[in-house]
Amino acid sequence: MPIRILCMRTVLDPQTLDAAHQRVVAGGAVIEGERWLTAPTQGIFARGCLEWSATIPASEVDSLRQALLSFAEASRTDCLLLPTAQNQRLPGMVAFDMDSTLIQGEVIDELARMAGVGQHVSAITAAAMRGELVFQESFRRRVALLRGLPEQAVLSLIGSIPLMPGAERLFAVLRALQVRTAVLSGGFTFFGRQLQRRLGIHDLYANELDIREGSVTGEICGEIIDGARKAALLGQLAASYGLSLHQTAAVGDGANDLPMLRLSGMGVAFHAKPLVRASAQSAISHQPLDALLYLFGLTDDDIAAAEQLGRALPTA
Repeated sequence: MPIRILCMRTVLDPQTLDAAHQRVVAGGAVIEGERWLTAPTQGIFARGCLEWSATIPASEVDSLRQALLSFAEASRTDCLLLPTAQNQRLPGMVAFDMDSTLIQGEVIDELARMAGVGQHVSAITAAAMRGELVFQESFRRRVALLRGLPEQAVLSLIGSIPLMPGAERLFAVLRALQVRTAVLSGGFTFFGRQLQRRLGIHDLYANELDIREGSVTGEICGEIIDGARKAALLGQLAASYGLSLHQTAAVGDGANDLPMLRLSGMGVAFHAKPLVRASAQSAISHQPLDALLYLFGLTDDDIAAAEQLGRALPTA
């Protein structure tokens, strides 16, 4: 079967490439061509990304993917195996988790710190993200610990957690290329709405924190967005835009993201927990968020052209 293999590193030196090449060939793949997706110039987003086109027996794909994952962890080189079954690599829609994917932290952990229960909630969050606890159960337990937190403290958190490096560039390019974007998050709508405005995200689904008489009640309004709900929303959004699931991509870091990562045409574990890296179709662990553009088959020239187009478009 035909595959693509991407090697990405801040400094992609010949020794690293040779080691990756040996790992690919040892894994049963036959490399048939290569192209550089990155330009040779250096800059703020400087990195090297080489794409190999190859073929491999279908029975060897999973073992090669795991071998490349081990190589990536040992060498701090993102080395990914991607199918080429889709005629169009650029997805029609990309769905993102929010906490620790689009932003550098977990909103619920920051709220817990304000409420004086930070260590307790962080421990529950970490166990849930590792897949050790059912998300709905862990989420209700964490939210209950926030009871009594003043609304003013909640709202003060808006915009305070930094974006992931590369997020603004990624969304600017996706907007210019008319790719739909969605946030499907187990986090909170009050934070997601600000992020939606800032990045120009089309759709947002997250949890509504119940606040009454100026303080958090410890409850959630409506249905909790868990892993199963994220996958269902991905399917519904794709259908509403006339897209097949093969035309979608999904990006996340936690165990509750795995259902949508597995359902989408391209599921990417981004700076993810070990369970998620091992279970997803592909993983980026060492590069910023805009490295996704290389997974979509874009070169630096393509990205620069899209950025120029985006600057020429009227502001929404």
